[in-house]
Amino acid sequence: MGRRSGGRQAKIALRKAALAEDLRPVRAGIPGGQYRPLNDTDITAINSTVFKILEEIGFADPTEHCIEVCTAIGAIYGEDGRLRFPRKVVEDAMDKCCRNLVLHGQEPKHDLELSGSKVHFSTAGAAVMIADPTKNEYRESTAQDLYDMARIADKCDNIHMFQRTCVLRDILDNRAMDINTTYNAVMGTTKHVGASWIEAEHLEATLKMLHIIAGGEDKWRERPFVSISCCHVVPPMKFTEEALGCIRVAVEGGMPVLLLSAGQSGATSPACLAGAVAQAWAECLGGLVYVNAIKPGAPAILGTWPLVSDLRTGAMSGGSPEQAILSSACAQMGNFYDLPTGTACGMSDSKFPDFQGGAERAYTTTCAANSGANIIYEAAGMYASILSACPESLLIDNDILGAALRITRGIEVNEKTLSFEVLKDVCLGGKGHYLGAEQTLEVMQTEYIYPELGDRLSPNEWTEQGKPVLLEKAVAKRNEILSNYHPTHISDEIDLQIRDQFPIFLSREAMGRN
Repeated sequence: MGRRSGGRQAKIALRKAALAEDLRPVRAGIPGGQYRPLNDTDITAINSTVFKILEEIGFADPTEHCIEVCTAIGAIYGEDGRLRFPRKVVEDAMDKCCRNLVLHGQEPKHDLELSGSKVHFSTAGAAVMIADPTKNEYRESTAQDLYDMARIADKCDNIHMFQRTCVLRDILDNRAMDINTTYNAVMGTTKHVGASWIEAEHLEATLKMLHIIAGGEDKWRERPFVSISCCHVVPPMKFTEEALGCIRVAVEGGMPVLLLSAGQSGATSPACLAGAVAQAWAECLGGLVYVNAIKPGAPAILGTWPLVSDLRTGAMSGGSPEQAILSSACAQMGNFYDLPTGTACGMSDSKFPDFQGGAERAYTTTCAANSGANIIYEAAGMYASILSACPESLLIDNDILGAALRITRGIEVNEKTLSFEVLKDVCLGGKGHYLGAEQTLEVMQTEYIYPELGDRLSPNEWTEQGKPVLLEKAVAKRNEILSNYHPTHISDEIDLQIRDQFPIFLSREAMGRN
């Protein structure tokens, strides 16, 4: 028993040793693309329909600026008030657009390269409630909750960027809420942050704050570490005035734009999944034309987020298998177009972290990752079909996302990994097993991943350790992070300067600062 225990402890020590980034078994940017729900004929048909939608149907309610810059490059504004995009206009925009996009973190180690089929996971959402699994109840979300979730996500290796997870319902003024949403997120994490704004003026004010944090407007433009999540359309095929105004400010201000289409199948997009994919791509490509009409090559992510309805009730079903298929098909089309693509998976219909929540998050995110989506938003912490967020779940979901990345990575096959000489030595050398083989120890960290919270104990070991419960471990880890981790990447001097110029609600004491 002593030898067994000693061997186990040695392996644990080896497993905890730091690895170089390129040796880690999972990391940001692992290539996907192995899962292809659409065949080549399907892709051709959807692509043809996308251009047909843009050319024959077009968009209602374009703004004067949108009409001006888009008609200047060949779009057609009809007497019916709809703006239509001939195929050549769309293809010209696709030729000019930014394809190999980098989303910058406040720290360069968190930069995300959105090219090809490289996969990244992100939070997201506009939850209006917080799920408290310890009390089995929901409550309204607050500014403190957003800051806390940013801090937790900063400690989760498999959550690669932090997009706003909840609405600050304790801040009633919309301008102040928009500014504080960005402030709380960038103060809580050094990863790239995604946020949204209700009005263009709110974004203009927030950009001034980001210039202060970056050390000047020029430094901001060199490494913009915040992107805008912008629902530029109200599906089906109708622009929104406020969102187009925000796009213009973002593009002119050097901020990357997530062009977000979130039609709901059977309600605001076709019930047939192929039609939902086509509409989502048409709506996002229309936004791409506008972005590149403002500034050719401006960074933009095509946020095809078609959502699913439970057609028995009309309610959204974020944890459905159809959500996995829809998102994967959209990602496959993104690979076909070779455009930076984001989609949404991981939105459980369950109300708390439980079997349903874990299963729905696992199969939806794994499908989307294997399809090669560049960013999978909503991937952690979201419940009740994005009506609520659960801070503890970020830690549990970090394990799930690591497993999804490991599946996406697949198996490397070469002379070394085929292991013939190792097999020969074990079989002919009388060893009979591979436990002590040098190769086994060598790939222990680079080929395998290990859950941080998940339970792999034997029943006896589980009993000896007090029968630990996954959720209780997550709660303890959350408490540890929130008690001890107070990011200081933004100095007190800059923080005080921001507070002097902007209405910041979160107290310095709540951030562990005097």
